Amino acid sequence: MEFRMERGALTDAVSRAARVLPARSPVPVLGGLLLDVDDGLLRVSGLDFEASARVEAEAHTVRPGKVLVMGRRLLDICKVLPDGPVECAVEGSRFTVSADGSRFGLSVLPLDDYPVLPPLPEVRGAVEAGEFASAVAQVAVAAGRDDTLPTLTGIRIGLDGSTMTLAATDRYRFAVRTLPFKATARDVTADVVVSARRLAETARSLGRSGQVDVAVDGGSVGFEHAGTRTTVRLLDGRLPRHDKLFALKDPVVVVMDRARLVEAVKRVSVVADGGSPLQMAFSPGPDGSVLLQAGFEDDVAAQRLPAASAGDAELTVAFNPAYLLDALSSFEDATVLMKLMGPGQRAMITGRDDGGAATHQHLLMSVKPPLL
Repeated sequence: MEFRMERGALTDAVSRAARVLPARSPVPVLGGLLLDVDDGLLRVSGLDFEASARVEAEAHTVRPGKVLVMGRRLLDICKVLPDGPVECAVEGSRFTVSADGSRFGLSVLPLDDYPVLPPLPEVRGAVEAGEFASAVAQVAVAAGRDDTLPTLTGIRIGLDGSTMTLAATDRYRFAVRTLPFKATARDVTADVVVSARRLAETARSLGRSGQVDVAVDGGSVGFEHAGTRTTVRLLDGRLPRHDKLFALKDPVVVVMDRARLVEAVKRVSVVADGGSPLQMAFSPGPDGSVLLQAGFEDDVAAQRLPAASAGDAELTVAFNPAYLLDALSSFEDATVLMKLMGPGQRAMITGRDDGGAATHQHLLMSVKPPLL
């Protein structure tokens, strides 16, 4: 095989496909990327036991063919190549990459040992690429990190007619994001859980414009967009439903500037050693305020911010500062609403109140306020 293409296009295709490669694998060929060139098109494919990816890019084909090479090594080479055209070819048992006087050679891996990529499941509809990428990032912060509870490390993908729902929880926080979904049929439904890490990697690789086709079957979920096709194996189990959990009765609603609150949380939490709580003491009224405090004994920090509320009673709650910062940073709105039930109870964070149902909601469990 032999082909030529621009360095940027080659690097982009290789980096997108390499996202699914395992960090370590007992099967050496799973560390490889399959390059298949024919009729002016290069296909770069990678897979492991959980996910697969195939990326297409235009390339001038001199001799069609296939080659399997170590993916991360090829990516490292692509990153240091000079800008301009790149020539790639198989010469005997070596794959060569040449550009502007530089030349690299890679040993080829046995093609016969490489598994067949899984097919794309049945397409159920499409979402807007940029909105999907943002939505995945917003809920992924709430996914668990404990591999002994694999279902909680996932993101729920729910399809119901014209709506896609993404949700994640680690039992201490719960993030939900809804977005428009263009279903292929009125009766399209799905309720599956996929790895949050894998879904976040996939969303980043799909780009920010155009439509993403969403495909689901009983064993995997797939996405296709602008020449990139990815599949991810489903996780067993189901995430808990959030409907009743999110129903807060008569909460105290506080409106705050999001950027100022984020900076204040960062600033005050520097003395919150060992994940000690960050306290928020709210003074009521449209011209009210909130006093953020953290620390213990001699090491303490505090900052006061405006915080408008319709209530008439003072309220003090406390949160894990890292969880609170994750939640606030996942929003893009200029202002946020905090719906508070009291110390040790649920607290809801949403974006600006436009009179309709919130599309992004993040539930946190407050903790017992510390004695400062």
